[in-house]
Amino acid sequence: MFYYILIAFQAFCIFHVYKSRNENYWYFVIFFVPLIGSLVYFFSQIINKTNIKNTKNKLTDVVNPTKKIKDLEQKLSLSDTFQNKINLADEYKNQKDYKNAILYYEKALEGKFKNNTHTINKVLQCYFQIKNYGKVVDYGKKIPLDTSFKGSICMYAIALENCKYYEEAELQFRKANIRYSNYTERLQLSEFLVRIDKQQEAKIVLKEIVGEIDNMTEINQKKHRIVYLESRKILKGI
Repeated sequence: MFYYILIAFQAFCIFHVYKSRNENYWYFVIFFVPLIGSLVYFFSQIINKTNIKNTKNKLTDVVNPTKKIKDLEQKLSLSDTFQNKINLADEYKNQKDYKNAILYYEKALEGKFKNNTHTINKVLQCYFQIKNYGKVVDYGKKIPLDTSFKGSICMYAIALENCKYYEEAELQFRKANIRYSNYTERLQLSEFLVRIDKQQEAKIVLKEIVGEIDNMTEINQKKHRIVYLESRKILKGI
């Protein structure tokens, strides 16, 4: 069994030498010293080079964050496609330049892609970051948040509250109130209930959160420590 694995590994390394056009001496190293030669080639020419390339790309992004934007702008200028607009908008969003992200997402939504739900959800998230809650509400009405974009429901709820649609905001907040999950969202629900003078209902939610976390393993308690401490703090203040 080991023999066949070694042959397969050796063949893989020889193929990689050929495909990558590496120096010819690697053929001799891999062929005449099968195990050691193949391992040396694998770690020096495949693993290391991949790590170096990834590290170089990350360093480039840190040192020159505008390079990726310029490259994507160049691609878009050469080919004005939906996907190129999305790629550029995504990178602006990654760099927290939400206004430019919105610009290109909305350009991508023109024409036959105007109902693309994934793009609409990304626009909603960007408008939330710049606190344009009216736009969040407008876009939130266009997509199935309940089924496809549950991660945006609290953003939508906060936007509804800021636009003074309190009943609808409470309805949206409560969608995240599921036992043994959604702790951050449930904390937001409790804070909302306090803001609209429903302290007793907020207490119920907070006690459930605290009780659930108290019964978790130590590792999971650490994971939810911030929510736990904040929940207890609000409980004491009610």
